[in-house]
Formats: sequence, C-alpha cells, structure tokens
Amino acid sequence: MKPLLKKSLVTKEFKAQDFRSNPFFPDDVRWMRAAIAASRQAVGRSGVNPPVGCVLISVDGRLLSVGHTGKGGVPHAERAALQSLRDADRSALQGGTAYVTLEPCTHHGKTPPCSNALIGAGIKRLVVALEDPDPRMNGGGLDQIAAANIEVISGVLQLEYAEIISGFINKIKHGKPLCSIKIAASIDGKIALSDRKKRWITGLPMRRYVHFLRSQVDAIVTGIGTVLADDPEFNCRNAGLQYDSPPIYVLDRLLRTPPNAKLFQSLQTVTLFCGNSVPDKRKARFSNFGATVVVLPDDSTGKLDICAALQYLGSQGLNHVLIEAGTEIVTAFLNADLVDQIYWTQSNHILGADTLAAVGAINPKQMNKVAIMLENKYTQSCHRVIGSDRLTILKKVLINSGKAQA
Repeated sequence: MKPLLKKSLVTKEFKAQDFRSNPFFPDDVRWMRAAIAASRQAVGRSGVNPPVGCVLISVDGRLLSVGHTGKGGVPHAERAALQSLRDADRSALQGGTAYVTLEPCTHHGKTPPCSNALIGAGIKRLVVALEDPDPRMNGGGLDQIAAANIEVISGVLQLEYAEIISGFINKIKHGKPLCSIKIAASIDGKIALSDRKKRWITGLPMRRYVHFLRSQVDAIVTGIGTVLADDPEFNCRNAGLQYDSPPIYVLDRLLRTPPNAKLFQSLQTVTLFCGNSVPDKRKARFSNFGATVVVLPDDSTGKLDICAALQYLGSQGLNHVLIEAGTEIVTAFLNADLVDQIYWTQSNHILGADTLAAVGAINPKQMNKVAIMLENKYTQSCHRVIGSDRLTILKKVLINSGKAQA
C-alpha cells in the first residue's frame, strides 16, 4: 500500500522532531475516523477533560479495541481501550498501531500518563489527529513516544476533530467556555405572544433534539426572567439521557428564584449568580437546600457582568455552555460579542408584531461589527428539517489550528 505522502528517510535512531513529516496511509484515515466517532460518545460527559477517542489495531490490521473518555474524564480513552483488551489481543497489539484523537497525556492527574501506557503496550505506530493545546503538554507526549522508537504521525483529520473539542480549545486559549445560544422562534423571529404565557413554539421532535443538545454541553445558563415566566426544568428528558442533564446556572442579580422552582427538583446542580447587594441571609437560604450562590460584579449598566460569569465558568473547567434564556439575556450576550454559536430552531407559525422578539435592540457599534466585519459574521454550518420545524446552526468563528486538514 502506497503512502499518501512521500516517505522521507528515517534513521534507526528516531528523532522526536521528525514526526510531523512522517507519512500516513489510507487506513490511517479510516481508523482515525473510527477514533473520532468514539470521541463523540464522550461529548458533554467528559467533565473538564476533552472528549477523546482511541482505536487499537493489530500489526496485521485487525481492530482490537475501541475506547473513549469516561464519565467525568475517567478513564482516559487510551486506558479505556487498553483495559478492554482480551489477553490474546494484548499480544496481537505488539507491533500494532494506536489511533488517538488527541495527543496522549504525560502528566499525573486522576490517572497515570497515557503516554507510558501506550509505550508499555508495545505499539510501533501512534497516529493522532491533534496535538494537545494544554500548555502542560506542548507536544511533550508525542516527543516522549517518538523517543521510544515509536513512529508518530500527527495531524490526521485534525480539523474534523478540532471541531469536536472546540470548547476545550476555547477554554485553554481564552479562559472561558465556548458559548452557544439556543433560540426557539416563529418564522417571523418571535418567541412568545403578548400575554407572555408559556406555549410551545416548536413541535415535539425539535424539543427532543434540544434535550439531546443539552446532553452535549457542560452547562445551561439562563436568566431569572425565564425561571419566573416558564418555571423550566432544563433537563434531558429523552430516554437514556436522564443522567446526562448538565448543571444549571441562573443569572439572578437579586436572588428572586423561588425555592420551589422546578430546576431545584432535578438531578443536576444549580448555581445562582447574584450581585453584591444581596443580603447574606438570603444567600444562605439557597445554600441550605443545595444550591451554590456566586457573587458577580455589576457591569457599567448596573446589571450582572456576563463576561465575569463566563470567566467564572471557565475557571470551573467548563468547555461548552448553552444559553437558554429570554430576549434580554440573549441580546446582552450578542451585544457583548460573547456568542460563538447559535442554534436557531424555527416553527412555521407567524406571531405578528405585538409579540416578544427573539433578539432585542443591538447597539449600533455591535451591529456594524456583525454586518460589516467578515470575522464577526455568523455563517451557516448546518440546516435541517426536524419534524415540521427547521434547525439552523450558525457559527461565528472556525477553529484554526494553523495546519491543513489531512
């Protein structure tokens, strides 16, 4: 089988700095796709860690094992794949290949280094999609494995995998999670009638999709207005996803959330963001029944500083948060230029002028940026019909790793 790239001469003493020019083969793309598919099983479930997939292949090309990052980040994908090997397959892995979506770790955390585990397993080739952006790594895992005379190939399908861990990359680079907004609107962009009573805008199939989407993120952020108006549960109610409901964060400057709100009755944890003016006695009332209260500074308009909220979420290790809120919160995040993705779900209803718009007034400065500056333009990455409704996914930026996709 011919390599896709011209194979350069490699001396017997393998040099770590040479691995980025090593050739890859058609089967490398095939098995990396399988590793990326495995990584998707961990999206929204890997805690502070990125979702990673690992595929182990014997020296004669047989699939031996598949693993992905476990719940809460443990075990790592490499160890999950190695632990599932049968005794006979452990021998078959000698001289084989490991396909890992992200550079194996070299540091001791909840688990020992995965780089040592792969070296000890006797593989002769390691193929990775992406080098770990974590500064603790900086290519160290690939260097260590290459120094053990294991052939290392880096960059196979890296852009495809970078899209999956875009939240993790954003957190590492900017200290805050990827921020997505979900909007359920009519065809004319309205989210409620003038009486503000709760009604479903989209149908059941689309609502099931939203429950699935919740299972794919690390937190839901909402506002006190939505809690008071709709009393939502914000959980995943699809069969099999009940335990994948993410934590809930409520922007509630005066701590007006009712103690009997439905969100407190669900399995996920609840955190309330409040302002400095809230008395300690009121804060303690929520702490007594399990909620966490975090004090945030006010912004220049006297409202909670949502930039500070995102920085706090990043400090907690969250990779991707979903904003499910009303017009005021949605507009505030857009005006602050904090929205990376928009999940726009749209029904076939027309609600008319005397109704509540999905997005409020955008300040002129921000409108000029959105409308004119190319780097701030939201571009459509997906459009599909779900039931009788439409889903459009819009993204502001694409992850750019600086390398061409394999």
